[in-house]
Amino acid sequence: MTDDRFPLIGMGHYWQDLAVGPVGRTLRRTITETDLINFISVTGMLEAIFIDADCPFSAIPGRIVPAALTQALIEGMLFQTLIQGVGLALLEINTKALRPVFVGDSIWARVETLEIRPTSQHNRAVVASEVLVQNQRDETVLSYQVKRLVAGWPEAR
Repeated sequence: MTDDRFPLIGMGHYWQDLAVGPVGRTLRRTITETDLINFISVTGMLEAIFIDADCPFSAIPGRIVPAALTQALIEGMLFQTLIQGVGLALLEINTKALRPVFVGDSIWARVETLEIRPTSQHNRAVVASEVLVQNQRDETVLSYQVKRLVAGWPEAR
């Protein structure tokens, strides 16, 4: 049973409540060895540079993590806040890995809305955003532009 006397928290914004420009930032999250092992196990990314801490042919020394894991962790943070309840579909994503990320790094992201394009049907819009992922040294490690289909205000509003 829901109690409509209290506003619902933790929901994303309907497309009509968004504006082009900076949206905000996520919390930070430290990437753990468990994150790496779980991710490469479930995805099958069992490449030697991810499973061998002393891989002799790795171009980058250390416990490097796949860029896809870094992006997935940031997307998870966005799903719990910005996209929750309003995200209808991921339409397009363009990712650039800029620096290596390692087990023990703490990542966070800045999000900016680039474009809001209402669709012709069903009170929806295509929302384009840029996500810049930073590490604990405020270095940009990953960037991606994403287009999502976002819900509009409910009819009863």
